Amino acid sequence: MKINEFINNYKNHPVLFVGTGISLRYLKNSHSWDSLLMKIMIDVGLEEDYFDIKARNQFEGEYDYSKIGSEIERIFNERLANDRSGKFKWINDEFYKMMKDYNLNISRFKIYISHIFRNASIKEDVSEELAVLKKARKNIGSIITTNYDCFLEEIFEFNPLIGNDILLSNPYGSLYKIHGCTTKPQKIIVTEEDYIKFNNKYELIRAQLLSLFIHNPIIFLGYSVSDENIKKILDTIFSYVEPNTAQAEKIRKNFLLVEYEEGSTNNEVVEHDISLQNNKLIRINKLKTDNYISIYKELSNLNLPVSAMDIRKVQNIVKDIYSGGEIKVAITEDIDTLQNYEKILAIGSRKTITYDYQTTPELMINYFKIIEEDNKELLSIIDKLKIQSQQYFPIFAFSKINNKIAHSEELKKQQKNNLLGTLERISPKHKIVFNSICDLIKSDRIARSYKTNALIYNVYNRHITLEELKNYLLVFKSKESTDYRKLLCLYDYLNNK
Repeated sequence: MKINEFINNYKNHPVLFVGTGISLRYLKNSHSWDSLLMKIMIDVGLEEDYFDIKARNQFEGEYDYSKIGSEIERIFNERLANDRSGKFKWINDEFYKMMKDYNLNISRFKIYISHIFRNASIKEDVSEELAVLKKARKNIGSIITTNYDCFLEEIFEFNPLIGNDILLSNPYGSLYKIHGCTTKPQKIIVTEEDYIKFNNKYELIRAQLLSLFIHNPIIFLGYSVSDENIKKILDTIFSYVEPNTAQAEKIRKNFLLVEYEEGSTNNEVVEHDISLQNNKLIRINKLKTDNYISIYKELSNLNLPVSAMDIRKVQNIVKDIYSGGEIKVAITEDIDTLQNYEKILAIGSRKTITYDYQTTPELMINYFKIIEEDNKELLSIIDKLKIQSQQYFPIFAFSKINNKIAHSEELKKQQKNNLLGTLERISPKHKIVFNSICDLIKSDRIARSYKTNALIYNVYNRHITLEELKNYLLVFKSKESTDYRKLLCLYDYLNNK
């Protein structure tokens, strides 16, 4: 079965289960478990000792990296404790500060691991692939990862959950970091002792994740078919679910393991048997490829009755309702009868309920995110909005994403006329050439209230690049202001006309 057929069969929003291979694919200075532990031993001048430690912890042809991690943690912490002001003085400084100020005992070893992964940055040659991945995020329910770095938070903008925070989570829009995170080095799971503690406290977290596995399609990215994480997950699931039942078959069909094969453009999903404990065989779906763009495109094109974004919003409101307090709630079939309550849950038929996911200002505030995600469904709301003739609204890029917006041509004409009118009204004394926005903002040749007009003039005449304007808009403080709307419409027009 081709990957497009496989994903088109999904009836619910997929969950991504992400491993080390994804960080290695997209990040510079990232590490596998093996390369991380080796780097640490090299950094303390004990490279050959690392191989001795590995040799001691090889069982039946496999290395036990949790045991290796335990040995290296002990060596690393002892070395630093006995060398207060040496090469790793800054780690000792942080260790003693946390002990003194917060009575928090964080392993020096984990402080260094946290530092290593915080220094990972995105590779230059993966921007096209990541752009397609961002378009897919609107259809992703949640993400589970064993990675420590913050790459997924940056790409998906999901809420990261670590440790017991997982128990209080909203299953949509959450990033479950089950092995810890660089932001909380004390919760990093890397040694044998960490795994024992984790497994002893794992039962409730296991139940939370198990619910996701049963109800959602699961796509494993960044793991090999022999990975112990995959086998443990499958063992867990099929210890609760009988292997030969209809429920087991449903879960099996929802599982897809994407295994990396350098240079491969394969897009054929095949069945693959995995051997679990007690010689139990589980058949799952596997795609062996290097063509990740095709996977991300199919996820982006997935068309489900309700978007993951809508579900996230509703679940956040329901969570507020559950929490009680001062929240007022009305449930009705006629939205016109409602008072101006802070929270409204409207339940009824499409004839009696109207629902606008985003207002005109919200669409403009979220402009770049909507473009990144190629969010066609969301933009269908534009035909329901009242956009006045003098109002600045960036329709050009939106109409490229959704070519079924009925009033797009009318809105394009309106946007163009408003921009040209603004340009005509710019005073000659404000038409001063600047080569950067920074120079323009700092200049005392133009009063503060006229700087936006000067910026419009310079961008329109290509003295200042569109890329620089985009970066300026992304960090613009007052995104509900007229200045932001004018500049956004200028960017949208020049970039998409």
